[in-house]
Amino acid sequence: MKPQIPTLDDIEAARARIGPHLVPTPLLESRTLGELCGRQVLCKFENLQMTGSFKERGALNKLLCLSDEEKARGVVAASAGNHAQGLAYHARRLGIPVTIVMPLYTPVVKVVHTQQMGARVIQAGDDFDQAYELACDLAEREGLTLVHPFDDPAVIAGQGTIGLELVEAAEFDSVLVPVGGGGLISGIAIALKALRPSVKVIGVEAELCASMKAALAGTPFAPRGRTIADGIAVRNVGRLTAAVVRELVDGMVSVSEGEIAHGVQLLLEIEKTLVEGAGAVGLAALLHHGAEVPGERSVVLLSGGNMDITMLAKIIERGLIADGRLARLVVRVPDVPGGLAAVTECISKERGNIRDVVHHRAFSQTPLGEALVEFTVETRSHQHVAQIEAALKAQGYEVRRFALV
Repeated sequence: MKPQIPTLDDIEAARARIGPHLVPTPLLESRTLGELCGRQVLCKFENLQMTGSFKERGALNKLLCLSDEEKARGVVAASAGNHAQGLAYHARRLGIPVTIVMPLYTPVVKVVHTQQMGARVIQAGDDFDQAYELACDLAEREGLTLVHPFDDPAVIAGQGTIGLELVEAAEFDSVLVPVGGGGLISGIAIALKALRPSVKVIGVEAELCASMKAALAGTPFAPRGRTIADGIAVRNVGRLTAAVVRELVDGMVSVSEGEIAHGVQLLLEIEKTLVEGAGAVGLAALLHHGAEVPGERSVVLLSGGNMDITMLAKIIERGLIADGRLARLVVRVPDVPGGLAAVTECISKERGNIRDVVHHRAFSQTPLGEALVEFTVETRSHQHVAQIEAALKAQGYEVRRFALV
């Protein structure tokens, strides 16, 4: 029997089912982010769920829909982490055996947390799709129920409960939703278009893994690299979810790695909340592609906060670069006594804080009497970086700034 796209009734039933086990997450306005984005910005803090992401909504709804026989046999899923943790946490509470197949690259923190929640974890495959193949095989061989992370009506309905909470909490013109396989945006779009059809639903993908855009366009898709938004790095979107997105979603935006890092950094600094790369793409879209997002009052869905702590420092630095608060300048300097000191004095006079200096003599194509010097400088803004560049050029130095691509 072909799976049916869930309805508003299904979403409302899901909320009645999972409501006693989950706490509705806050929807709070951020005036500071609003000033940066040129509109009112409200943040939906799904990173505050027990397992750190929205995923437990859909996972729990699916578990509660199983028959007693299916619960006794157990469930299996493929996941890069958040679906795994949500499923494992609630399966243990309900006494349901659970097996999770996780890709080999999955951050260690997500693997460990899933194991600590009582799941049998098998790591296999380079990406979600390869892990999913093994999960399907295990389901058939061991008689387990496969719990798909996004292309399942019960899972979509569970994620759609966020849409009900949004409608009840505030008035808004648009909502920005991270898109991987499409389960989250499908559920939210079904709820919002039924209850408040004027709201524009905008999906946001990582540029390196914009699989939903490709699916909607009917074009072949291949990832362009590994994204820091690993939670939405899905090669093949769902059949159900693609149908819902095509019918109900109003637009799709893609964001770069630097823009995602900028979103993570600002949420940590301004909202004092840790959001993983996938959870920051909505803010990244508002900050850097606001013209593509309609309305004066927008909701940004912070979908998860399970960040691999070893990646955090790298992401923050990328965010600072995108924010104009960290710059790398390459200056051609006379290779004479005092030559380097003169450049550092010029940067210091402009109130730039030099963090690092790398001096190139042998491995550059400059004349023998000159050297290329790389300065990593802490700055206040992009305008401040430009001010330092102008001061150096006024002193006769050739300067080149390295920018994120």
